[in-house]
Amino acid sequence: MLVARGARLIQADHIAHELMQPGQPVYEEVVRHFSRSILNPDGSVNRPKLAEAAFSPDQTGATRIGELNAIVHPAVIRHEDEWMEAEGRRDPRVIAVVEAALILEAGAADRFDRLIVVTCSEDQRMKRYAQRLKIDVEAARREVVRRMSAQLPDSVKIQRADFVIDNSGSLDATEAQVRQLYITLKQEAEDKIA
Repeated sequence: MLVARGARLIQADHIAHELMQPGQPVYEEVVRHFSRSILNPDGSVNRPKLAEAAFSPDQTGATRIGELNAIVHPAVIRHEDEWMEAEGRRDPRVIAVVEAALILEAGAADRFDRLIVVTCSEDQRMKRYAQRLKIDVEAARREVVRRMSAQLPDSVKIQRADFVIDNSGSLDATEAQVRQLYITLKQEAEDKIA
């Protein structure tokens, strides 16, 4: 919705996918830490296998998600920083949006002018995930719970946020919040230049 109004967007997940392509340093490091068992026959990373290796608890109950994040996050952050700098040079008034679920967890929030948290109810999160992946709600619930265990609770993220978009209502209600947010961000960008 922000992009439709003129904002530029980069997604941390897409960057991570690019960095985990064969031949990339992040790929090499991930394979070194998690073994070749996470690879598809063609040598590409099998993301569900990697997720299973990173999120599954060992005998002590510990997971390896921190290990994976320590490999991936610094490279993603460097890529985002380069992108934001290039966007700012192209247009000093640009609204550049970095979409990432783990900004606070990665200790990266201070790199941004504003932190926007988009939230909805847990039940909606499960149903939307199930719809998107075309899986049953119970499978979606297990996966969402597993992934959310690596994240701070929404309540903490909301406390740190400059803006909160409540995405639990209608699409029109979300659109109205985004419209107002974009007006505010544009005004802040104009004031910064003036």
